[in-house]
Parts: sequence; structure tokens; C-alpha cells
Amino acid sequence: MKRIIIVVALILVAAGGGLLWQYFQAPALPADIASGNGRIEAVQVDIATKIAGRVESVVAQEGDLVTEGQVVATIDTAQLKAQLLRAEAVIASAESQVAAAEASIAQAKAKLILAEQELSRARELVKKGHTSKEAYDTHVSDVAVAKANLKAAEATLISQQRNVDAARADAQGIQTQIDDATLVSPSLGRVLYRLSEPGEVLGSGGKVLTLVNLSDVYMETFLPSSQAHRVSIGAEARVKLDILDVAIPATVSFVSPESQFTPKEVETASEREKLMFRVKVRVPETLVQAYIDRVKTGVRGVAYIRLAPLPGDELSAWPEFLQKLPTKMNPANTSTH
Repeated sequence: MKRIIIVVALILVAAGGGLLWQYFQAPALPADIASGNGRIEAVQVDIATKIAGRVESVVAQEGDLVTEGQVVATIDTAQLKAQLLRAEAVIASAESQVAAAEASIAQAKAKLILAEQELSRARELVKKGHTSKEAYDTHVSDVAVAKANLKAAEATLISQQRNVDAARADAQGIQTQIDDATLVSPSLGRVLYRLSEPGEVLGSGGKVLTLVNLSDVYMETFLPSSQAHRVSIGAEARVKLDILDVAIPATVSFVSPESQFTPKEVETASEREKLMFRVKVRVPETLVQAYIDRVKTGVRGVAYIRLAPLPGDELSAWPEFLQKLPTKMNPANTSTH
């Protein structure tokens, strides 16, 4: 009886080992396709206030999907609006000074014309001997003074115009701060953390939300030098996640120009591969938008990357398990598969 139990146990162990071997046995890949494990990642963006102030509202909640340009929070601007009113009053005052300077120029021009006319008459009278040389010199001096007054009035006008420009610049600066008080999402993304609440006072650069940028979803993997030198930017790739039975189409968006020590989480075919090159494959944004409600970062999987063919070789077809692609490839198609 004991012998039968031992035999059965050995059979079960052998069967279990065979199943495990089949489970972990990776499908054979063509020579022009490389693979490496990784996980789905996306850039995290901190939405922060540019100006110091009290948080007036935080519209977005954790987990919300936000679009590019969508308002997610506001900072109180009551004090800035009061400053803007004062700046606009300064502009109005400066513009009135410009009008006064223009009037002074008109007056100076009129006096110059009169002085030149009187000088012309005095010149004729001197020729005929009907006036003295001293009177003529007085008219010459009046013309010179009128010209100087005109130049002074023109200089004053320029100065007043610059004052208007400066006042408008101050107002524009305040308006820019008011505009900056409305915080908007820089891209399509999902709110990961809500870091501030209404009523809190933040300094310049204070963080309000952390956003996962879903317009740039990618997987990073590592390849040995024997394969990395055959990977080019824009090369075709496929991402196979552990939780999906379809392969996600992708393209290579980055290949590190220098090697680094193999990270601990990277499984290598040989322990001799100590130096690896980081490669990033990017998922098309249209595909991300099509499955936007199901996109999650941190999901593990394997990236399969098309290598440049060697001289005389032809590109091989993708293995069968990588040929099943998502059917919903654009946001307009709302069917689920």
C-alpha cells in the first residue's frame, strides 16, 4: 500500500512539474524579434499653483478622467482683482497725461508758426529800414525759443506714452496672475492624488493635484547589446500584458545611448548579461483613448520588439500569439471586445 502511495505521489509530482514547465515555457521567437519584461507606465504630472494664495476650489476628484485644458482647481483672486482695478486707473491717468502732452505740442507748433511769421515780417522791415536790428534779433530769438518749446513738448509726449506702456504692462502682469489662478489639466489624464483642499493657503509652486498623463503610455524594457544595436526609433513592437489575451501594438520611442547594470526586476536569458540598454515602447494615443476606462499603469507584461534584419535576411511574421490585436482602435468605435 505504501508503495502504491509513493508511486501515485511521484506521478503527481511529475505531472505537476510538466504543467509548470509548459506554463513557464516561453514561445519560441524568430531571430529578428527581441523580448523583455516590463510594466505599463505613464508620466506623472504635478499640477501646481504658480501664484501664492488660498485654494478657492478643487473640481477634480481622485480617479477622475480629465481632458487637456479642463479646469481642475482655482485660486482666490480677490486681492489681484483689486490690484487690477488700481492698475487700470493708473492707465487712465497716464492716458490723460498723453492727451495733455499732445495739446502742448499743438500749442507749441502754433507759437512757432506765429514766431516764424513775425520774423519774416521783421526781415522785410529791416531791409526797408522801418525797424531796428534789435527788434529783428528779438524775433529770431522768439523763433528759437518756440522750436525749443516744441521739442520739449514732443519729449514730454514720448515720456507720457512710455508711462502708459508701463502702466499697461503692470496691468497685463496682474491679469496674467489672475489667469494663472485657474489651474487646468495639461493633457488627457487621470487624477492620481488630490493634494490640497479648498481653504488651504499655498505658496508659489504649491501642488494641488497629481495627474497620470495618459497621452503618453509606454513600457520600458531592457535588451542586451547584441539586440539593442538593432533597435531603431519607430520600430514596430507588441506588448503582451499578463491580464490580456491580445497583443497591444506599439512603437519604439526611445533607445538609451548608453548601457546600465541590469536592474533586479529584469529577467535575462543569461547571467552573463550584466549590462543592458533601456528601450521604451509607446502605445498609440488613439488606442489608449479607445480603452481609456481600462488603462491602468503598473500592469506587468512583456514587450516584443522588431529588430532590424541582418544582411540577406527577411522580416519574419509575428508569432501567432502576437497576431491577435485589439479590435477597438479608435475612440469613434465604441464596441467592446
